[in-house]
Amino acid sequence: MNLEAVRAAIADVLDPELPVLTIAELGILRAVAAEGEHVVVTITPTYSGCPAMDAIGADIRAAAAGVGAQDVEVRTVLSPAWTTDWIDDAARAKLADYGIAPPGPATGAIPLTLSVRCPQCGSPDTREVSRFSGTGCKALWACTACREPFEHLKAI
Repeated sequence: MNLEAVRAAIADVLDPELPVLTIAELGILRAVAAEGEHVVVTITPTYSGCPAMDAIGADIRAAAAGVGAQDVEVRTVLSPAWTTDWIDDAARAKLADYGIAPPGPATGAIPLTLSVRCPQCGSPDTREVSRFSGTGCKALWACTACREPFEHLKAI
């Protein structure tokens, strides 16, 4: 078993709720280690109770099996808690290109989103329609300028 190939295959697993980002780009892939032929993959959910974790675990095991790792354990750790600050600038650009407004920085006392740029036309003239969208980590927004609805990944 080639651990680097396993690590690369796992890093390429797409997030099922944000399929434009890999789990590595999203920052939920924490570690890939081997204990002999046993591979241990450590992930942190975007929030506790995230319904996509079972699907992500299955996709991790399938990706690892595709490069020869058969004995794969997926460990979920909640501490430190995931933060949108773990998403790098390139991944934020991918989200915007996909039509999802990326989160702003979550660092600070209280993350507060007053305005979000429309990923369709770039206008800051937007409004929140619903605090929740297709998943708990996204909110539904609408652009006043181009009239297009869009999702916004909340800063956590």
